[in-house]
Parts: sequence; C-alpha cells; structure tokens
Amino acid sequence: MRTILFLLQKEFLQVFRNKTMLPIIFVVPIVQLLILVNAATFEIKNVNLAIVDHDHSSLSRSLISHFEGSPLYTIVPVEQSMEHAVESINANSSDAALIIPSKFEFDTQNGDNPSIQLLINSINGAAAGLINGYSMGIISNFIMNELSISHPVGMKPSTINVVPRYWFNPELKYSHFMVPGILVILVTIIGMFLTAINLVREKEMGTMEQINVTPIKKYQFILGKLIPFWIIGLVELGFGLFIGWLIFRIPIEGNLLLLFGFAAIYLLMALGVGLFLSATATSQQQVMFMAFFFMIVFILMSGIFTPAESMPQWAQTFNKINPLYYFMKVIRMVLLKGAGLKDIVPYIFAISALALGSITLAIVKFKKTI
Repeated sequence: MRTILFLLQKEFLQVFRNKTMLPIIFVVPIVQLLILVNAATFEIKNVNLAIVDHDHSSLSRSLISHFEGSPLYTIVPVEQSMEHAVESINANSSDAALIIPSKFEFDTQNGDNPSIQLLINSINGAAAGLINGYSMGIISNFIMNELSISHPVGMKPSTINVVPRYWFNPELKYSHFMVPGILVILVTIIGMFLTAINLVREKEMGTMEQINVTPIKKYQFILGKLIPFWIIGLVELGFGLFIGWLIFRIPIEGNLLLLFGFAAIYLLMALGVGLFLSATATSQQQVMFMAFFFMIVFILMSGIFTPAESMPQWAQTFNKINPLYYFMKVIRMVLLKGAGLKDIVPYIFAISALALGSITLAIVKFKKTI
C-alpha cells in the first residue's frame, strides 16, 4: 500500500508539472462545455420564410400575420411569383416558401377545401422536419382561430382542446439535453484518452525501462497510473455539473451520489480501454489515432444528438457494447428525471461487465518486463 501511495504522489506531481496535460484536464473541457452546448443544437430560432400571396385577401393577410407574429420566422420579401420564391431557396436566402393561391378566401368561405403550398429546403432533413412542424403548428392555430370566428356560436364545430405537458424539461431547453451528453464525452476523454497518452509518454521518454527494473509489482504500477485519472475524472464531472448548473441552470432532480457511483464504474471501463491502447501503441501519435477511432464511433452511436432508439436495429445491437450509450442514458435519467437505483440497475450491470472486460483485457495485454 505504501508503494502505491508513493506512485500516486509521483503521478500527481507529474500531471501538475506537465504544461501540456494540465490545460487539457482543466481548461479545455470547460471551454468545450461552454462552446459545444451553445453551438451543437438542433433548435431552429430563425427561419427565413418567403411568402407569395396570390389572393391578397383579408384571410391571406391574417395567415401571413400569424407567421410574422412568431419569433421563429423572418419574412423574406420576394416578388409575387413562385419562381422568385424558388430562386430564393436555391440561393439559400430563404429556408422555406409559403405559396397562397388565388381564391383562397373565396374557397374557404364557400366551404371548399383550399390548399396552400409550403416549400422547404430539406438538405438538412432534421431542420426541414422542425420547420415543417413549426409551420404546421402555426397553420393549425390559424385554422382554429378562423373557424371560431367565421362560424356562429350555435354552429361552432366541436373541437378537442389539447394542453400538452412537457415532463422533465418543461421549457424544452436543448441545453438541458446537451450538457449531460457533453459531460459524458469530457469524462471519457479524461479517463481513456489522457490515460493512454500518459502511459505511452513513459515509453517515449524511456522512464518505462527504469520502472521495469524496479521491484514494483505489475498491479502496483497499474493502480499508480490509473487511480489519479480516476480521481481527476470524478472531479471533472463534479466541476462540469457545477458549471452546467451555474450557467445553463440544468436541473438536478436525482441523487448525485448515485450518479457519481455509476461514473466511478464507468471510469474504470474508460481507464481499462486507455491502458489497453497504451499497451498496444508505441507512440503518442499512434495512440491518439487509435483513441480517436474508438471515440468517434462511440460518440456518434451513443445518442448524444438523437435518440439511440430511433437508430436501425443493427445500431441498437451495437450499442450493447457502447459504454457511452449507457452513461448518456443514466446521466440524463438521473439529472432530468430523478431516476433512482432501481431504474438504472440494468445499466449498472452492463457497464460493470464492460469495465471488468476492458480491465481484464488491458492487464493481460500490459506486460512489465525487464
């Protein structure tokens, strides 16, 4: 035990003296958190809409005013032709175009079914879906208002009044969804990436050969290398949660001890992967490429931007060995839903199995030889 304590002291001194690693641990994650949470969002707050009104009636002007009254839309002036509206979409000056046909008011008042056309730039399918949803909501609201005005009280059509309630994120803030996901990535970088680089750096500097000739046992050396980054990863998570609460006001509905307990197991898995990569690689450049390959695949499949349940079946099957998927689910469940221990037990078993497998594989691969 005394030997491990000396190794821990040596590792912490080495980390805090390293002018390259120190900013990566404490500065870069916070900068990434502040930037990515605000930049990596699927929210659309400014839709440039071109409107072509062939009817010029009070009803068509009322429809246009509904779009003008929305803070999400900016009306782009175009000449009164559909061709110019299409050209504005092609030139990326408009995101969508609303075409109101002639006799729109006449057909509405005579009980016919008038039609309007909505053209949407769908190069970005997710953005197009949101624009369509926003627009359909405004048009539906317009139809409801006009029906209630145009029909006498005795003839007013029956309607169903739907009052939605948004659980766990009542204000629909995308930052509440993104902050936990970004924290998972930052903690993974600390546990996997920096651990691998630190061990390979020992090889490049030649200090690994000096350690090999010492009576330090293999498990003592591994614990001395992994425990500091395990502690730093938990501290990083706590600091990130504080920044997320202070700046983005993310809710913390669940038990933080439960979250940190899961994070502790998760970091064991990340440390095991980092140790395995360092035992396989011979240089920092090589280990960076290997870590980048694993990270980019795991991140994109984890559900950080879109629900993993919406992915193809083969992707959902792959996620059973994706540790980031489990941590993404748990951190959002605990912070936003207030999930308890019984809710995350399956994820605890899954991440424990992955942690045991990664550490076992890393220890078998890692060799301390003279």
